[in-house]
Amino acid sequence: MAQALLEVNGLCKNYGERRAVDGVSFQVRRGQTVGLLGPNGAGKSTTVSLICGLLRRDAGNVLLDGQPVGEGDSAAKRQIGLVPQDLALYEELPAIDNLKLFGALYGLKGAKLAQRCQDVLELVRLADRAKDKPATFSGGMKRRLNIAAALLHEPALLILDEPTVGVDPQSRNAIFDTLEALKAQGRSLIYTSHYMEEVERLADHIVIIDHGKVLADESPAALHARLPAQAALHVELAAPADAALAAAVQLLPGVARVEAQGAGLDIGLSGTDAAAPVLRWLDEQGHKLVHFATARSKLEDIFLTLTGRSLRD
Repeated sequence: MAQALLEVNGLCKNYGERRAVDGVSFQVRRGQTVGLLGPNGAGKSTTVSLICGLLRRDAGNVLLDGQPVGEGDSAAKRQIGLVPQDLALYEELPAIDNLKLFGALYGLKGAKLAQRCQDVLELVRLADRAKDKPATFSGGMKRRLNIAAALLHEPALLILDEPTVGVDPQSRNAIFDTLEALKAQGRSLIYTSHYMEEVERLADHIVIIDHGKVLADESPAALHARLPAQAALHVELAAPADAALAAAVQLLPGVARVEAQGAGLDIGLSGTDAAAPVLRWLDEQGHKLVHFATARSKLEDIFLTLTGRSLRD
């Protein structure tokens, strides 16, 4: 098993009587992408700020490569690259000059700085816009420039706090491509989001947080194993589906849950192999099928199982 690069131990943060982060602990191993998942207001951004030493902790500690990450300047803190939720750019300064400024703050200069600026612009697909001002960029392009700035000093750990909020689909895909390239290079990442599909695409380990507490700290496979329903079957019928039909379907082998909505049935299954018997039974009972579709259960289902509420609440 790869060695832990980042160790987060018992982090707590209070705002008056409200505890925003309540004993958060997890690890990030070398080359691992950890998805920090939770609804808005769950404590993700506060946890990120505590990890980076931007906020004073009320309890707990953070170690990067065995060295403490404090609140002041430290060698460990300089091994972290942060892409904040709020954009941090000088809108009227050309993209290349933004990067030169941030690079100088990291202690880069001369040919080394020039080469790093070129490398990160190419990575985020903005090399052709190097001399343009961020004020002329789309929201997604600004996000990509922020990622470039966070990579200038070649950090051991890159933390991205909700990097796709408010970006267009094309830029979102460009961000994903960049992060997948970083993964292929063996870079360690923390990716916070309340979008399940993003974390499912990128992460090989998932930490679910809600109300400042860690609810799960597992691989995607282990999380899916928690669900009573491992697959989903959606059926559209020619006639409305009532409660009596839903109750009858609930009794069939392999059925974990059933919800009737208009002419549709949303059925949770123990596995995809349970779908065919359910469809056959509906046909035998005279219920005409207009359409059906199967799918694997998603992180949204896991979150609902753990908390009883939606990730986007």
